[in-house]
Amino acid sequence: MQIGELPKPVPNANQVLISVKTCGLNFPDFLMVQGKYQVRPNLPFAAGAEVAGTVLAFGENVKNLQIGQAVFAATLYGGLAEQVLADAYKVFPIPQQMDFQTAAAISVTYGTVFHALFDRANLQKNETLLVLGAAGGIGEASIQLAKMAGATVIACASTAEKLDLCKKNGADHLINYQSEDFRAKIKEITNNKGVDVVIDPVGGNFTELALRSLAWKGRHLIVGFTMGEIPKIPMNLVLLKGCQIMGVFWTDFVTRESQKNIENFEKMFPLFANKTLNPTLEIIDSLENADAALTKISQRKALGKIVVNLM
Repeated sequence: MQIGELPKPVPNANQVLISVKTCGLNFPDFLMVQGKYQVRPNLPFAAGAEVAGTVLAFGENVKNLQIGQAVFAATLYGGLAEQVLADAYKVFPIPQQMDFQTAAAISVTYGTVFHALFDRANLQKNETLLVLGAAGGIGEASIQLAKMAGATVIACASTAEKLDLCKKNGADHLINYQSEDFRAKIKEITNNKGVDVVIDPVGGNFTELALRSLAWKGRHLIVGFTMGEIPKIPMNLVLLKGCQIMGVFWTDFVTRESQKNIENFEKMFPLFANKTLNPTLEIIDSLENADAALTKISQRKALGKIVVNLM
């Protein structure tokens, strides 16, 4: 990525123009700049799928916002810039007492995880959730939302430092899947029952291992492939366990079921206010350092969520 100039964006009738204060970074941003994501913008483009800032302008069909209002939004791309366009149904007023940095860190991760755990998997109180990549943005949101719902959480990560963060976020059990026997630990923790739900943003060989660790009628949520490898699943496992493999493509969910996404965030706002949901932030203080930050995410070295200040 390089710093440069792009034409000033102009909102259509259903869009909002935002003055960007902060931009949250996610693993799909790295895929997009490589041309490996499901969406491939024309070059040149600015990366960055979620922002917080203030409203500069909006189209004639937008009735619920005001000029100068503090908002956060999912943008798909374009967030690492002074100004960005967002579809109005993806723009939310920032709740009172929430800062721009936190607001830029919740749209993609918490939106994805709430949809995954409750719309797709219907996670219930006293069920067991296995979280892969548990120290990243998706993992952290998974732990916090699952504990809010009364589930037992098994957090998996690759270093002691990452597992410390998982414990801080409320995980009940910890597995270092670089140094421990992954499946043996799950059998021990669950008394050979297996886990009810897996949330999997990792892919690679861990997907099959986690699927084999599901309980009868378990649900395996496919969120992404940060390992870089899309796994091939022996489908006889699905038959033998009576389980379900569920795709979680939040980007399309927001477009197809925008009102449901709005309702999901309305349920979460009080939980941010009382700190039940509280993202761990690493603040990058300039646009010049965004490229290095994205590299850190690609190498799976980030703890929690990285946000870039553009103020």
